[in-house]
This record gives sequence, structure tokens and C-alpha cells, in this order.
Amino acid sequence: MTKLLLIDDDKELAELLAEFLSLEDFDVDMVHDGEAGLAAIRSSQYDMVLLDVMMPKLNGFEVLKKLRVDNSTPVLMLTAKGDEIDRVLGLEMGADDYLPKPFSERELLARIRAVLRRIEPPTSTKKTELLTHLDIEINSRTQEAWCQSILLDLTSTELMLLETLISSPGTILTKADLSEQVLGKKLTPFDRSIDMHLSNLRKKLPERKDEKMRIRTLRGRGYMWLDT
Repeated sequence: MTKLLLIDDDKELAELLAEFLSLEDFDVDMVHDGEAGLAAIRSSQYDMVLLDVMMPKLNGFEVLKKLRVDNSTPVLMLTAKGDEIDRVLGLEMGADDYLPKPFSERELLARIRAVLRRIEPPTSTKKTELLTHLDIEINSRTQEAWCQSILLDLTSTELMLLETLISSPGTILTKADLSEQVLGKKLTPFDRSIDMHLSNLRKKLPERKDEKMRIRTLRGRGYMWLDT
């Protein structure tokens, strides 16, 4: 059973969400402040964390910052409706996705499943587990990526984004393409999620030894992984 940690100081909302998710076959633990959330993550293994932004003791950003020092567990941030700065900051700090409050239970379920799909191992033995291009190697079974023999510290979303890009070298992939393939959702106006994930990925990739760029931005069109 998939194990989730819900960190939200709204106890009534947390209990309603936990009950709903339990009916959908998730095992849900709840805590109601940032310090307790961080302690729970350190003491147990979770498949995913649902993290509210506004909380006592440690807010969601502080929890995420401390978590990302040594932990790549997928994180879905729960943000205030219309507060774009919270969403951008969360993505910059390594959140896998965000969901503005208020949201429907079904929308939450869809986002959770979309994030979890990114970390699922291949189900078919026919699918190639090892994907290589130039100096990068991705093992889809172990969910690890290497560049120049260095293990990359990527979130599940960054790994999926990298895999999607190098699977189509020399091809322009629009933000809409990447949003559906990587995030599992249609691109909406002013959504900067893909831009932020790509920016984080670029920072984590070592420079090529020939000093060529890896990812080209084509303004107004999308992104391209260079094939040479």
C-alpha cells in the first residue's frame, strides 16, 4: 500500500483528506506542524509527502529546504489560492508539484497519482531500463541518473523531465508537451512549473566537457535536447 504523509495544521481538513485517501487505498499518516512533519519523514519511509505552506514552528518552505538536503521523496505542496510566489518558490526549492487551495478531493487524487507515476519502475520487461545519451545514463528501474559517472541528485520530476528530453534529442518539445508527459496535466495560462523544473535540472547537470549546451530554449516554441 502506498504510504503518504500529510503535513497540515488544519486538523479538520487533514482528517477529511486522510479519510478520503484511505478509501482510495492509501496509507496516510498525519501531523500538524512543520517540526513534527520533518521528524516523521526522518523516522519513517514515505512514498510521498503532502505539504501545506502555512504552518506553525516550521512552515512548508523550511520543511522542504531541510528535506531536500538529503531526501528526494516526492513532495506535493498545498498552497494558498492565487499566491503564485508560493508556487514558484516551492518549485525552486524542489517540490514536485503544487495544488492551490481550495481543491476538490478528486483533483488532489489526480495530482498524487500523476506524481507517483513518475517514480514507478517499468512494468514491461521489454522496456529498456537503461537510457543513455552522450555522457548521461538513466536507469529507469532504480530511478537513478548519472552524468560523467556522477550520480545526480534529482527529484522524481527532474528525473522524468531529463528522461523525456533525452528520449527525443534534436526535437522541439513544447511546454504543453512536457506538462502532459512529465507532470500529467494540461498546461494552463501563466503556469511556470515546467520552466522552474527545467531551471533546477540545468543547475544540477555538470557542464559538458566540450562546453556545448545541453538544452536549448526556443523562445515561444519550447525546449530541445541537443543531439550532438
